[in-house]
Amino acid sequence: MKRFLIPIIALFLIWGSFELTAKSASACPMCKTANETDSALPKAYMLSILFMLAMPATIVSTLGVSLYRMTKRENEYIDVEPEGPISTGQ
Repeated sequence: MKRFLIPIIALFLIWGSFELTAKSASACPMCKTANETDSALPKAYMLSILFMLAMPATIVSTLGVSLYRMTKRENEYIDVEPEGPISTGQ
């Protein structure tokens, strides 16, 4: 348990130190101007960013669910005992 806890705590500490040293960013003037117009282009741009952000989460979630199902199926297969007596080969 300790073996897994120490690296996780270290990662959170490193991540936290980056958060403290990061400076806030402001939007570029072109993005600000584009968002103030009534054009559909800025909204489409924002939606494309949301879709790009959603893709890694979707891929990781799909992979996790697939691995979970595969492990569950394998455990059920292992838990099933063979029927009949076990032959010793004699």
